[in-house]
Amino acid sequence: MHEKREIQERIQEQNEAKITEEEFYSILKLVAPGTNLRNALDGILHYGKGALIVVDNPLLSPLIDGGFKVNCRFTFQRLIELSKMDGAIILAKDIKKILFANVLLTPSAKIKTSETGTRHKAAERTAKQTSGFVISISEKRKETAIFYKGKKYYLKNVSEIIRRVNEYTQILEKQRELFDFNLEILNKLELRNYINLNHAIKTIQRGKIIQRISKEVSNYMIELGKEGEMLRTRLKEIMADVEKETNLIIKDYANIGSKKARVVLDRLSYEELLDKERILQALNHKSFNQIVNVGGWRILSKTSLTELEIAGIIKGTQGFEKIISSDISQEFEFLPKDRFSLLKVELEKLKLGT
Repeated sequence: MHEKREIQERIQEQNEAKITEEEFYSILKLVAPGTNLRNALDGILHYGKGALIVVDNPLLSPLIDGGFKVNCRFTFQRLIELSKMDGAIILAKDIKKILFANVLLTPSAKIKTSETGTRHKAAERTAKQTSGFVISISEKRKETAIFYKGKKYYLKNVSEIIRRVNEYTQILEKQRELFDFNLEILNKLELRNYINLNHAIKTIQRGKIIQRISKEVSNYMIELGKEGEMLRTRLKEIMADVEKETNLIIKDYANIGSKKARVVLDRLSYEELLDKERILQALNHKSFNQIVNVGGWRILSKTSLTELEIAGIIKGTQGFEKIISSDISQEFEFLPKDRFSLLKVELEKLKLGT
């Protein structure tokens, strides 16, 4: 009885294990188009078959009942042939060998599952109990589901993914135009010492929306594998400097630590990001018309100053107004004369450029 309770506690702990983005991305890469495993999965669907495929791990052995040992080199043709049997197929951890076929999986029936089909139930419970990777192909629904720990994800065909990526890319391009437009206005305002919290929030809003959409696209890019190389290059161009500029605006305008503000913003849903009031609250401000003492991190980062020098200037001046003022006649004591002269020149060029 004590042993059984320990097993159930271990199962519960594994069910609650969190999955990092990097972990899940590594799983998607295994089934990306062009890989042998994905060719096999698509082949099984093409021939109207179903399958239950498990990648071996140290906790799997007690759940295996019956079947027969194969222990042969993995090829997608062999996996397709073995799927004609009803039982599960066990692959080696590196997916270079097929270990067993026609296996009965016996995960604990006490593990909660949202699935209805026998194959999908076994897949979800096995993934949760072993914290492993399981694939279930439904011949009736003609779909492939991957289960990893407590996460489920349905694979999509390449044409559907490309269509969705193209749709997202068009949205991102529009959002990037709005971000650049708002950023240009923010540059002009700050370089003329007209600090505007409302406009800073508009720019943060666009930057965060772009980052949120790009995360969705990144999943599709990984699932596309080699098929998505051109689209991946386009996404990289769209995303250039968006995160950096957005984080620097947050650093300048947050009334709390910038890291804490970013954490709060990252927790907002897409709908909440569309609400400027929520961003205002995340920055710990009460009103859009509130006077803000901007540090000047973002503008100063466009100069040749090092991060250490920028920190020294901001700490010494305690305000962006003195930094940006065109009538500064004395050097900052914490900045060498030649560096101070160069800074004045660079700031003037930035003003002229806007």
